[in-house]
Amino acid sequence: MTFVKVISLALAASTFSLAPAFAADGLDGAGMSVWWALPFLGLLLSIATGPLFYPHVWEHHYGKFSAFWAACVIVPLVLIAGATNASHAVAHTVLLEYVPFILLLTALFVTAGGIFVQGNLHGTPATNTALLAIGAGMASVVGTTGASIIMIRPLLRANDDRVYRVHTVVFFIFLVSNVGGSLTPLGDPPLFVGFLKGVDFFWTTTHLALPMLLVGGIVLAVFVVFDTVLYRREAAMRHPKDPTPDEPLRLHGLINIPLLGVIIGAILLSASWKPGVSVTILGATLELQTIVRDVIFIVVAIASLWLTDKESRTANGFNWHPIQEVALLFAGIFVCIVPVIAMLQAGRNGAFAPLVALVTNADGAPNNLAYFWLTGILSSFLDNAPTYLVFFELAGGDAKQLMGPLATTLGAISAGAVFMGANSYIGNAPNFMVYAIARQGGVAMPSFFGYTLWSSAILLPTFVLCGWLFYR
Repeated sequence: MTFVKVISLALAASTFSLAPAFAADGLDGAGMSVWWALPFLGLLLSIATGPLFYPHVWEHHYGKFSAFWAACVIVPLVLIAGATNASHAVAHTVLLEYVPFILLLTALFVTAGGIFVQGNLHGTPATNTALLAIGAGMASVVGTTGASIIMIRPLLRANDDRVYRVHTVVFFIFLVSNVGGSLTPLGDPPLFVGFLKGVDFFWTTTHLALPMLLVGGIVLAVFVVFDTVLYRREAAMRHPKDPTPDEPLRLHGLINIPLLGVIIGAILLSASWKPGVSVTILGATLELQTIVRDVIFIVVAIASLWLTDKESRTANGFNWHPIQEVALLFAGIFVCIVPVIAMLQAGRNGAFAPLVALVTNADGAPNNLAYFWLTGILSSFLDNAPTYLVFFELAGGDAKQLMGPLATTLGAISAGAVFMGANSYIGNAPNFMVYAIARQGGVAMPSFFGYTLWSSAILLPTFVLCGWLFYR
């Protein structure tokens, strides 16, 4: 018996002591132990701690971390339930959710990475406010990652002669890398996960518009006060010489703008075109409209790479590492979450019954404020896409019900996941990317805990008001 098999049997016998049953449509979560959630928790904690506490190891081995935790789900499933049942359970999530999820992110990453804003502005409070507002508006169209890639360098160039610059990047993360992406499934990964689960494309636009305007408006207003006070204070100080020559703004890579329109069109097409044609792979039914949509994502990414000049991508600092990391880590996340979703679907009959009780009022109705804060707090320190998915399933997992009678509940989950991803560097993927770019640009960014002090002072009071107005 090989060492790997010995370890696998030990895991199956000790950690995963309760064998799962299989219903006709997959895992029966009512018969599963809470220990099946450990790989999911282990992977999320690895993602949270790796870049901060052991960055060198993490940078070179994050794919192995992801593979290890995924194996802690797959191997016991195979040993206990058989290869066929295990492959069907995993394939359903991977083919129907992970593949379209990562293809959309890749298409947005490639197209946005080909758009380069050349030129130099002067970082006055008015200019900085306009840049943040434009970036936040872009985030729901090109995604928070795309908007962050496009807008962070113009913001840094505009302020490279300012004495006080840290606050501009911190507020950029708040608004562009998070809050601004709340209006469409393109904006932030949690919302696209919801779209894949059946939430209408424009549902988030209509139901999160007012919360987004409230949170975004307050945060932007606080920034104006901050930046104005610091700008006036700098007037009596000696400024460093502006290292960027004055030149008018120019937009390069314009071909990517219609390509972004093609991505949006592909998503809308998949939601409205129902030809009734499908193919089944490992028990997962792939409908023709989703296959066509995903193929369009691939074609758009290839077209962007082919049609965009290399100079624009080089100036943007474009490389494949960010999307590669997301792809490998989310492959593990989507596998590890399979048993978690099954247990959540079991509701009060499953291992997560105490969590169900926590978000349920005495009369059986959902406690929307609890959904808002629990989703948000976990999204602050774990990745917000799987956190959204956990609470989506906890609320019943039926998109029609959640868009209808439970619309406030879905709104609370969506707002909590998107907004509170800004509470820490690890709440949303673009946060740490912006942090790294700013540090490379000479900005003395706050530490992990320093940043959380910023977010606690500015964002938490805003979220208290948002929750009280919309989700109590």
